[in-house]
Amino acid sequence: MSTPHQEHDAHGTHSHGPDCGHTAVPHGDHTDYAHDGHLHREHSGHWDECEPAGHSAHRGHEHVHHEECGHPRVTHGDHVDYLHDGHRHAEHGDHWDDH
Repeated sequence: MSTPHQEHDAHGTHSHGPDCGHTAVPHGDHTDYAHDGHLHREHSGHWDECEPAGHSAHRGHEHVHHEECGHPRVTHGDHVDYLHDGHRHAEHGDHWDDH
């Protein structure tokens, strides 16, 4: 699934990193940081919104996420994603999406 390039203009001078206090989210070949309900990634000296384009159902996902399932929760827009096996899962109808 592709991720469009969308620079986060209002990010300011904050630099994300291992000690910045925001949840680090492995995402493909880079790390996103959960910040104010969205995900940021460093790109060519600035920070981008790192949001997937389109819908990608995670097929064969038997596990049901919830507050006590043991996977880290990340607020993402109007819902909660769960970090699981190096990606984010979001509940969508009767299945889980792979972000």
